[in-house]
Amino acid sequence: MGLAILITFIIGYFAITLEHSIKVNKAASAIVTGVLCWTIYILFQPDKHVVTELLMKHLAEVSGILFFLLGAMTIVEIIDAHDGFEVITDRIKTKSAVKLLWIVALITFFLSAFLDNLTTTIVIVSLLRKLIDEKEKRLFFVGITIVAANAGGAWSPLGDVTTTMLWIGGQVTATNIMKQLFIPSLVCLIVPLTFVSFKMKGILEPAQKSDVAILKPLFERNFVFLLGIAILILVPIFKTITHLPPFMAILLGLGIIWIVTEIMHKTKSDGEKNILTVANALQKIDTPSILFFLGILISIGALQSTGQLTILAQWLTTTFKSDTIIVTIIGLLSALVDNVPLVAATQGMYSLQQYPTDHFFWEFLAYTTGTGGSALIIGSASGVAAMGMENLRFFWYLKRISLLAILGYFSGIIVFLVQYKLMH
Repeated sequence: MGLAILITFIIGYFAITLEHSIKVNKAASAIVTGVLCWTIYILFQPDKHVVTELLMKHLAEVSGILFFLLGAMTIVEIIDAHDGFEVITDRIKTKSAVKLLWIVALITFFLSAFLDNLTTTIVIVSLLRKLIDEKEKRLFFVGITIVAANAGGAWSPLGDVTTTMLWIGGQVTATNIMKQLFIPSLVCLIVPLTFVSFKMKGILEPAQKSDVAILKPLFERNFVFLLGIAILILVPIFKTITHLPPFMAILLGLGIIWIVTEIMHKTKSDGEKNILTVANALQKIDTPSILFFLGILISIGALQSTGQLTILAQWLTTTFKSDTIIVTIIGLLSALVDNVPLVAATQGMYSLQQYPTDHFFWEFLAYTTGTGGSALIIGSASGVAAMGMENLRFFWYLKRISLLAILGYFSGIIVFLVQYKLMH
């Protein structure tokens, strides 16, 4: 049974990566893969109720991510409808490709530490559409954005879901993880940026503004932009205070911005009002991307429920005796399999008695699983979101971004190990 599920997952994975070759949308491949994995599981189990319970448990976790994604994308879309991103784009005057790349990457790095890497990617990709007109160049910036968002999310307990899991689980403390991972995470971004800077040349032409954008009142533009960004920034604060999952905060924020914009535009004509409403923004959301998320995550849930990920972790432990090697490999595996179940499996295998709070093992795990997913477009939530928003191809990313991401990944590892030796 386990082998059959694993083979099904691998076939589905290849179908996703070969989307443009086989002419089948990746969302369709992901959904079929997810359903087949769970179908195989339940057919080989005598107790169907147990499998159903496990599926519903995973679905609850997946639904939280999907609703969060839906809410964040809608808020970004309503900001865009009001030309809110011009608040930022109007202040970025440089046309130098290298300078703009550094500006965007560093903004992404620090923003993802406070929002999270998924939300930040959605915001920055929307911003890049306003800054860069040429599709191919914009895609490269989006690829670097994924690396920057994952690097920025790794050093903050709120920036990446795996770091949050380790923080909530008691494996790391907030202040210590920020102190230990900030420099390695920054190096993880700076090294590939520096490498690219020597090769990238030329200037970028900004995206053309529409005539409608000029007619938007300045107050409405600025107000909706500030309200939307405030909602996104307050999501981790809401979670910390209430202990409710992040999707509750994003839905509350969506409701607030919906009410505010309805009141703001109530005196306008229907034609003018319709393009500025949340209802219209919801129609523009990329639904296939959300379904792609669903398929991928329930597929991985099947691997986790059948113990495949635990078997993998046990094999790593018995094969490699070094914690450094084990955690480095786990980080790279997170580019193939979602980092959340990998970290969950690792938390289950290693106790706090074996590795106490703020131990080298947990700190290193937070870095590797937070940044390792950048090696493949499908290896992180931010990558999958960008893949859907800009129709990034798996092999395009593999050819142009993956080596840069791996270079940054191992550079950060070297810095982390040197820093740890010096501090201990």
